[in-house]
Amino acid sequence: MNVNAQAKAGLAIPFDHRRLDRLMDAAGIDVVLATSKHNVQYLLGGHRANFFDYMDATGVTRYLPVFVYPKGAPEKAAYIGHRLEGFQTKVKPLWTPETQTVTAGSVDAMEKAVAYMRKAGIPAKRIAAEYGFLPFDAANVLRAGFPDAQWTDALYVLERQRAKKSPEELKLLKVASEAVIESMKAVIASSQPGITKAEVVEALRREETNRGLTFEYCLITCGTSLNRAPSDQRWEKGDIMSIDSGGNYHGYIGDVCRMAIQGEPDAELEDMLGEIETIQRAAMKPIRAGARGKEIYAAGEPLRAKSKHHNHLDFLAHGMGMVSHEAPRLTNHGPVPYPAEYAEEPLEAGMVVSVETTLLHQTRGFIKLEDTVVVTETGHEIYGEGLRGWNRAG
Repeated sequence: MNVNAQAKAGLAIPFDHRRLDRLMDAAGIDVVLATSKHNVQYLLGGHRANFFDYMDATGVTRYLPVFVYPKGAPEKAAYIGHRLEGFQTKVKPLWTPETQTVTAGSVDAMEKAVAYMRKAGIPAKRIAAEYGFLPFDAANVLRAGFPDAQWTDALYVLERQRAKKSPEELKLLKVASEAVIESMKAVIASSQPGITKAEVVEALRREETNRGLTFEYCLITCGTSLNRAPSDQRWEKGDIMSIDSGGNYHGYIGDVCRMAIQGEPDAELEDMLGEIETIQRAAMKPIRAGARGKEIYAAGEPLRAKSKHHNHLDFLAHGMGMVSHEAPRLTNHGPVPYPAEYAEEPLEAGMVVSVETTLLHQTRGFIKLEDTVVVTETGHEIYGEGLRGWNRAG
C-alpha cells in the first residue's frame, strides 16, 4: 500500500468529507482554504488555539490559522497553525496528515500553506478562500503563489457543509441551550428590586461560566425602555425584563430569550406574551425534514400580520450553530442582510433554526421569545424549552 492510500485508510476525519466533496464539485472548486476560527475548529473536529481564543492580534501581525482541503483528497489535507498550538497538538494530535505549528503571523502562515500546496501537488485552478476572514497581507501572498487561479468565496460551500449538524454537534448545542436557560432561571430567582441591568448581566455571565459555557453576549431590556445594552438602569418593582443571551459550549451557541418581571404581570402583559407564544408555536409546527424553509414564515407571518400590534411586532427565523445567523438562511428581509437561498429548499434533519418573535411596545416595553429548534426526520425538537411564561424575580 502506498503512503497516500495508507494515510487515507487510517484517517479519522471528523466531518462528512464526502458531503464537502460533493459541494465543492457542484461549485467547481479544487481546494478550500479555511481561515476563520469557527470553520477551522469544525474541520479539525474541535481544535481551537487556546492562546488566541479571545484576541487575534499579536505583536505587529495577527493570528491566522489555515486549513487546506483539496477536493476528494483528504489524505492531502493540511493544517498550518501558530507555534504555540504545538503544545496542544502534542497532547491531542490532529487528524490532518500534514500539521505544521510553526507560524508567528498572517504572512508566514499563508507562505507555508502555499509552499505545502505546491509540494503536495494540489490542483489549484479554482481556489475557495474565506474572503471575510482573510487579511489583505495574507491574500496578497496567496494570489502571488497562484497568479493564474480563479477565486471564489468559501463562505457558502462551508456553510452548506455545516448546515446539517452531526449527532455530536447537536449534543453540544443542546448542552449550550439548556445551560443558558438554567443560568437565566438562577439569575431571575436571585434578582431583587433595585438591581441594575449591568448587575443582572454580570450575574448571568458567572452562571453561564459556572456551567461550562463561554459567555458571549446578553441583550437586555428593563421596564418600558427598548434599549438592550447593559447599564445602571434599575429593575424596579413592576418592571418587566427581557433577557436574550448566547452562551458558547465548545464552539456551539445556545441562544434563547426569555421574559421576567418584578412582581406579577397584569392581564395585558399575559395576553401580549401569550400572543408571542402562539406565533412561536405556529411557526415551529411545520419544521420537519423535507419541509421547505419558507413554510416557517408561511405559518408565523400571517399571525403577526393580523395582530393588533402588527406595526410593532417582528418575526424572524434564522440558522444557528457555530455562528449566529448561519445557514439555513430563510429570509432576505431580516435585520441581518443575506440572501434567502434556503427558503425554497427542503430542510434536512440536523439543521438548526432559531425562531424569534419580538414586540416593541412603546408603553409596556420589549417582549420577546426566542427558541432553538432542531429539524428531525419526523418533526422537530426544541432545545432549552423552559421558562416560557412570565418568570417572577426574587
